[in-house]
Amino acid sequence: MKNLILCLALTITSAMVYGQNTNVQSEVKTTTTTIKDSEGEKQIVKKEKVQEVQHIEMKQEKSDPLNKEMKDTPVQVTATTEVTVDGVTKTVDVDRSSYYNLNGKKYQVSHDNSGYTVFSDSGKKAAVLRKTSNNNYIYSTKNRTSIGYFDNDGNLVLETYDNRTDKITLEKFIIVKP
Repeated sequence: MKNLILCLALTITSAMVYGQNTNVQSEVKTTTTTIKDSEGEKQIVKKEKVQEVQHIEMKQEKSDPLNKEMKDTPVQVTATTEVTVDGVTKTVDVDRSSYYNLNGKKYQVSHDNSGYTVFSDSGKKAAVLRKTSNNNYIYSTKNRTSIGYFDNDGNLVLETYDNRTDKITLEKFIIVKP
């Protein structure tokens, strides 16, 4: 019986230690608009939810157990908007359609039925972006497939695995601010 309790206590404490490996920040902004017209009064409620998730990693795993330095890791941002009009609620993801620069070339990311399409400066289809279940995107061209996400600044960051070097390379499409 003692061994059972000891094993159970050890399992619970180890699960608690490993369960706390992310920083999560959530923000909800609610805007209520009332419109009066000849048909009466309509109320529109708009809720904007932004959640930022950052996985925690240490720079040196085998250093001093106290005051370890954190390694900079990418922050994944999920933004959704709920609009309620006359009691009907619709959920809309944030539209990331915009112009982006990469290596001196301009690209246009446009929303389509299945996600986004990336067009080159000449207007030719360069790639497609498809949303995954964990709020990342699959970036697919004729020659390669990458994982992408949008950072806090709205830039599109791609992570591509290279078989020859066994490394992951990062590319950042910088959003063009209007």
